[in-house]
Amino acid sequence: MTDPHTDWDPGTYRRFRGLRLRPALDLLLQVGEPPEGCVVDLGCGDGAVAAPLRARFPGRRIVGVDSSPAMLGHAHGYDATRLSDIGHWEPEEPPAVIFSNAALHWVPHHDALLPRLAGFLRPGGVLAVQMPRQFDAPSHRLLRDLGHEMFPDRFHFDGWVAPVAPPAAYLRLLAPLGDVDLWETEYLQALEPVVEGHPVRAFTQSTAMLPFAARLGEGELQDFVAAYDDALAYAYPAEADGTVLFPFRRLFLLLARDDG
Repeated sequence: MTDPHTDWDPGTYRRFRGLRLRPALDLLLQVGEPPEGCVVDLGCGDGAVAAPLRARFPGRRIVGVDSSPAMLGHAHGYDATRLSDIGHWEPEEPPAVIFSNAALHWVPHHDALLPRLAGFLRPGGVLAVQMPRQFDAPSHRLLRDLGHEMFPDRFHFDGWVAPVAPPAAYLRLLAPLGDVDLWETEYLQALEPVVEGHPVRAFTQSTAMLPFAARLGEGELQDFVAAYDDALAYAYPAEADGTVLFPFRRLFLLLARDDG
């Protein structure tokens, strides 16, 4: 997203950098030794994964790609960065690895997107993807429910389909292209109390809440946030010490492209 009203806020996003980095590291640990070639961090954000990628693939050219100028302004540690929408991005050379952490769920039409990305790889190259699959959890479902209830003129979810499919759909899609490894992990995140609002809202406001906030005026947004906080307090009650336990499910996908 590059519109100034919907662009990412690096400062807000970094508040939960450790929780967001953990899945990237878990994915990276499962990537085997790829062929020669560059490594692309697709949807690199503020560059949180640049150093781990450098450590895992020493001596390789590492390129960060993102659609947010604000995020790219903080993305250091790459040999080059590119401002590009993932749906239209094309590499300058066939990569050995395309690594994407928590980005592809923002891009539609995975049935076309993922084979397209796999087609960019060198023979034997690796597509490594992590995406949230949290869309039916209260943290995300309440955004849709409240948006439709409070502002039905702007939010309609008839026929809505989650942007990330069940794992079996990706296995069927990608198995003809190479060796596929798929798994899901649910992280039980203990969120600390925040100065204002609910801890889960503090987590989602820099990601899942963005498309909703972008379509609301300032007063409307305040009302929406208040209602969201109230609903979250019921869905995710605080523990005795004030922390909130927040289960978060993520899907992991590895494709090693056939050598032929």
